[in-house]
Amino acid sequence: MSSRRQLRRDRWVIGDKTFIWHPFTQMQEYANEDIIIVERGRGNYLYDVNGRKYLDGVSSLWCNLFGHRRKELDRAIHHQLERIAHSTLLGITHVPAVELAEKLVAVTPSCLTKVFYSDNGSTAVEVALKMAFQYWQQAEGKRWASRQTFLTLDDAYHGDTIGSVSLGGVDLFHSLYRPLLFKTYKAPSPHCYRCPLGLRPDRCDMECVDEVENILKRHQRRIAALVMEPKVQAAGGMVVHPPGYLRRLRDLCSRYGIFLILDEVATGFGRTGRLFACQHENVEPDFLCLSKGLTGGYLPMGATLTTDRVFEAFLGRYEEFKTFFHGHTYTGNPLAARVASATLDIFQRDRILDKLPGKIAYLRRKLQSLADLAHVGDVRQMGFMVGIELVRNKKTKTPYAPGRRIGHRVCLEARRHGVLIRPLGDVVVLMPPLSITRSQIDLLTDAVRRSIRSVTEHVS
Repeated sequence: MSSRRQLRRDRWVIGDKTFIWHPFTQMQEYANEDIIIVERGRGNYLYDVNGRKYLDGVSSLWCNLFGHRRKELDRAIHHQLERIAHSTLLGITHVPAVELAEKLVAVTPSCLTKVFYSDNGSTAVEVALKMAFQYWQQAEGKRWASRQTFLTLDDAYHGDTIGSVSLGGVDLFHSLYRPLLFKTYKAPSPHCYRCPLGLRPDRCDMECVDEVENILKRHQRRIAALVMEPKVQAAGGMVVHPPGYLRRLRDLCSRYGIFLILDEVATGFGRTGRLFACQHENVEPDFLCLSKGLTGGYLPMGATLTTDRVFEAFLGRYEEFKTFFHGHTYTGNPLAARVASATLDIFQRDRILDKLPGKIAYLRRKLQSLADLAHVGDVRQMGFMVGIELVRNKKTKTPYAPGRRIGHRVCLEARRHGVLIRPLGDVVVLMPPLSITRSQIDLLTDAVRRSIRSVTEHVS
C-alpha cells in the first residue's frame, strides 16, 4: 500500500473510532480491533481500502440477494433517479409504488391484497401490530375490543423499535428495556436442540404446540394476533422449526379467531429455498411483513401485506376516525420501490428459485464436516440460513462463558481466510447471497471449519 493510501486509511480509522457508534457492537472492545473499511463490492465479494477481498458470508446482514453491483439493479436506480428520487405517498401516489404493489400481491399468498409501505423490518412489524390492534377496536361490533396484546415465541426477535422489542424474547437484546414495553404472552420456542420442555427429538410430538393452544384457551379474548417468523427464528439463534409446526399454529389461529402475523423480514425472498417460507407449508397469513431482500440489498424499505377483511375495517367517513394514522416520510420511496420491482423481475426472468435446490443440497453436504468438530454442538440449516452452535462440552451441551466471546473470535479468524461473517453469541451464522457458487460455498465452509478449530482447540 502506498504511503498516501495508508495515510488516508489511518484517517478513516481515526474518524470511525472517534465519531461512529456502531450497532450491536461493544465499542470499548471495537476500539482495540483492526477494523475493516469496505470500499466497494463486486459480485459476492467485498473489498476493503487495502485491496483485500472477502466473501460476503452474511449477505451484508441478510439483505443482499444477487451480489453487489448487479447491473439490473444499478440500472433501475439510475433510471428512476433521472425522474424523481422521492415523493410522498400521503394522499398521492407514484408509478414505482403502484407497480411494486401489483407485483407483491401477485407473488405472495392469494389472501393478501393490500400493501402498506414503510422503511425497514421493524417498522413493517410495527405496522402489522397497529393494524391488528386497531382492527379489533373498530370492527365486528367492537365485541373483541379486549384483544389488545399479542402472543409470541420465546427467543423471538422482530426488530428494535419499541413495539417490535415488546414482541421479542431474546433477553440479551430485550430484557433491559422491559419497563418500556407492553405486555405480551410468550409460548415456548420449538427449539429442538435445547427443548424448553426437556424433550428429546425422538420422543417429541410437538408438545410445544399444546402450550400455544393452552395460552389461546385461557386468553383468547385478550390476544389480537400470534406473531412469529415462519420456519426459522433467525436472530433468535437460527432455530429451525420442525415440519408441520407452522401449519399447526395457522390452524390454531383460525380456530380461536385471532390473526396470524408472519415476519418474513429475514426468511423471505428465497432464503429458505422458496420465495417465502410460509409457502413450504401452504400457509396463508393475515399479515406478511417484508424487508431486507425486498430491494435486493440496495436500499431500505419495508412492506406489510394484509387482506381485504382487514383493509375494509378501516373504511368509513372521515369523522368516524377509522383511518390508519401511521406513516413515514420515506414511505414507498420511488428509488427503493423501483429497485424492489427490479429484484422481483430477476427472480422471474432468471428462474432464481429453480437454481437453489442443488446449491442448498451442496451446502448441506459441506456442513456435515462441521458437525463432526469437537465443539460444534448443533448445525441448523434451512435453505441458505445456517446456524452453527459452539459449545464447551458437546455431550452435555454446556455453553462457553460469555466472556470468552468464542463466536466473535471465530468470525474474526474467518477474516484471515477471506470470509466475512457475524455471530449471534456463540452461534456462527452463515447466510450467503443466493448467487453464491459451489466454489464459494467451499471457501465459506472451509474457512469456518478452520476458524472454529483454531479458536476452540485450546479453549476449555
